[in-house]
Amino acid sequence: GTIIEARDGITGEHVFHTQKIVCLITEKMKKEEKYKELSDEYLESVSRASALHDIGKIKIPDTILNKPEKLTPEEFEVMKKHTEYGAAIVKNFADDESDHTFFKVTYNIVKYHHERWDGTGYPDGLKAEDIPLEARIMAVADVYDALISERPYKRAMTRDEAIDIIKKEDGSHFDPDVVRIFLIVV
Repeated sequence: GTIIEARDGITGEHVFHTQKIVCLITEKMKKEEKYKELSDEYLESVSRASALHDIGKIKIPDTILNKPEKLTPEEFEVMKKHTEYGAAIVKNFADDESDHTFFKVTYNIVKYHHERWDGTGYPDGLKAEDIPLEARIMAVADVYDALISERPYKRAMTRDEAIDIIKKEDGSHFDPDVVRIFLIVV
């Protein structure tokens, strides 16, 4: 997160905000019967790894990353590559001595946090539970913070406006169960 913030302060702040939201969601999951099989190690890894979800943006050109207006379709295609760039970066850090749970969770968050519950996301078009749980959690936190944050190309939405959008996207963009938990903790 600090590395990303050094390159782009907006993205750096976003990284820390989303990590807080992910922590709230995973803390609530620990208390639910449905998620009892999830280990503390796994849930801690999800919280820690969430700070790296946009690490691939370090390979996006500044002209696109810092553009003060909406991206063109061509620029958006370049921006979408941050998931694959980030996954490649994470893969380079993992080795036989690594914390396998942490690196697997990190890889999944980085690569798949823009997948959508209905299968229309990127980079692989995964659908529903084919999307790793950690990426489904990250997706909700990522979009919520993006909505409530001001950017050069858009105003910040209110908390209620952003929550309404998350609710509308429940079952299409987002895992309904993750949305349910999110709505309890925010």
